[in-house]
Amino acid sequence: MAAVGRPRRSCLAVPGSSVKMLGKAQGLPADQVFLDLEDAVAPLAKPDARKNIVAALNEGDWAGKTRVVRVNDLTTPWTYRDVIEVVEGAGANLDCIMLPKVQNAAQVQWLDLTLTQIEKTLGLEVGRIGIEAQIENAAGLVNVDAIAAASPRVETIIFGPADFMASINMRSLAVGALIPDYPGDPYHYILMRILMAARMHDKQAIDGPFLQIRDVDGFREVAKRSAALGFDGKWVLHPGQIDAANEVYSPAQADYDHAELILDAYDWYTSEAGGKLGAVMLGDEMIDEASRKMALVIAAKGRAAGMTRTSSFTPPAS
Repeated sequence: MAAVGRPRRSCLAVPGSSVKMLGKAQGLPADQVFLDLEDAVAPLAKPDARKNIVAALNEGDWAGKTRVVRVNDLTTPWTYRDVIEVVEGAGANLDCIMLPKVQNAAQVQWLDLTLTQIEKTLGLEVGRIGIEAQIENAAGLVNVDAIAAASPRVETIIFGPADFMASINMRSLAVGALIPDYPGDPYHYILMRILMAARMHDKQAIDGPFLQIRDVDGFREVAKRSAALGFDGKWVLHPGQIDAANEVYSPAQADYDHAELILDAYDWYTSEAGGKLGAVMLGDEMIDEASRKMALVIAAKGRAAGMTRTSSFTPPAS
């Protein structure tokens, strides 16, 4: 079954260098907001961006949102200061640290150990702050199973398409979009590889950004591909993409209703009152234990999205 965790249908990127955008993000309907210290922030602006993020986490109203900070990757000189300043300054108001360009399990373990030391020093609950691991190059994809298993703090595995495309010399500048010269989806293997590692270790899988921010229809079409595979959500770079992401990564109302109906019917038919049956007909459809497992996935996604069912199961008259 898909990992059940914090809702992450829409994961909004917000540069830590923009106080205005940090304020605006608090009122947007994204499931998750990640305050960025990496690519969206120029090197000279990073120290002030850390301070902006700490203030925003401590003073802002993030009700209903998962609060994440993306630090710089471990090949840079900024990462350790990012982690220390953000967690020491706002650890009580932080849900996860996102580590970009993860290449091996040791990098995740470094972050785990560092977080543990800070939590113990500050008297915070040890292990509460999660880790999001972003896969952005060939080494990360080859090692993704070990990365997903590297720490119990890991909550998500994320695809970072732009850096990944550059790392394998992909001949395209259209990040996240199909390539006309390739007869298929060039990202299918990457997405499935990330998804398998995530599900093997009961983690969520998150798709990366679509850079044509005004092309909402294009965003929707790209998002539908990873949603169909089973991904839990996708990055959004602009408020205009949020509603589309929330819609695409939620079940259709009819599918959610049908899943809940299967669960109720199977629960009744396998009971004493229902005859202790393991395989039965529900209308024109046969349902059994496998049907129940599939329905659990859809129902869990619908419940996490706050959906309300519009139908109910009525046991047949005896």
